[in-house]
Amino acid sequence: MKEVTKEVYLKWYEDMLLWRKFEDKLAALYIQQKVRGFLHLYNGQEAVLAGALHAMDLTKDKMITAYRNHVQPIGMGVDPRRVMAELLGKATGTSKGMGGSMHIFSKEHRFYGGHGIVGGQIPVGAGLAFADKYFETGGVTMTYFGDGAARQGSLHEAFNMAMLWKLPVVFIVENNGYAMGTSVERTANHTDIWKLGLGYEMPCGPVDGMNPVKVAEAMTEAIDRARRGDGPTFLEMKTYRYRGHSMSDAQLYRSKEEVEEYKKIDPITQVLDVIKDQKYATEEEIEAIDQKVKDLVEECVKFAEESPYPELQQLYDVVYAQEDYPFTPHKL
Repeated sequence: MKEVTKEVYLKWYEDMLLWRKFEDKLAALYIQQKVRGFLHLYNGQEAVLAGALHAMDLTKDKMITAYRNHVQPIGMGVDPRRVMAELLGKATGTSKGMGGSMHIFSKEHRFYGGHGIVGGQIPVGAGLAFADKYFETGGVTMTYFGDGAARQGSLHEAFNMAMLWKLPVVFIVENNGYAMGTSVERTANHTDIWKLGLGYEMPCGPVDGMNPVKVAEAMTEAIDRARRGDGPTFLEMKTYRYRGHSMSDAQLYRSKEEVEEYKKIDPITQVLDVIKDQKYATEEEIEAIDQKVKDLVEECVKFAEESPYPELQQLYDVVYAQEDYPFTPHKL
């Protein structure tokens, strides 16, 4: 595994803090009705992304996930201003304002979306990996889904094909305990989701998803295996979300005390504690990072709010073009 240095810890702190504050701002904008539709926040799960990015090669590796997908593209290199603009439905957004919260996408940065269909991205991730194998790119696809999606038939079909063809893919279930609002214990007679991989003789196992070091270790091993041509791995990231399934979730299925207990192992706090214990940064330097993050989030909001909404013509531009049908001229 790449060494976890002082610089890595400082980057993890800044990145995870940005992702957290970015989504905290989204929650406020949602209440103001500036973000419409659904909004699924990632608060508490940031270590899963931070650790994975440390293990990935962003020049060729890909990522695909479900609809809890605002911070992953930022981690992959997408301009956070464009992500914010997409969430506000603006033309400067990653999908020109037509995708919204659940459909962030960037071919340039190899982030293949947010998907609104539960489990729908699992076989697509396997397909992306098939393309890498076919074209011999050396890339690996990180395919993320939630514990609820682990009950979908598409998972079993994708697992079977991925093992049969030894596809360069890492399947990651982010088990935050509650699908939408139903605990893992109520959806199956087993709670160790990673064991589903055993049925396909796929390397699999549990990972502490609140610790970016543990995530990086597991992801490095899985990615190396895939890049060698030895096929997929299935990892269960045991994590937790501090907010509801979506902003409309009343969270009646859990207690406030339970949430507070998990906040004691907050991934951002864990990283900050190491920074302070190892004296990687002074209090002034930490405050400077905090301010930098705050300023960037405000810049994202300003950019998004000042951006225009899409023109009506765009509805036709992004759908279909036919040379001998001149009645819907395209501008794009």
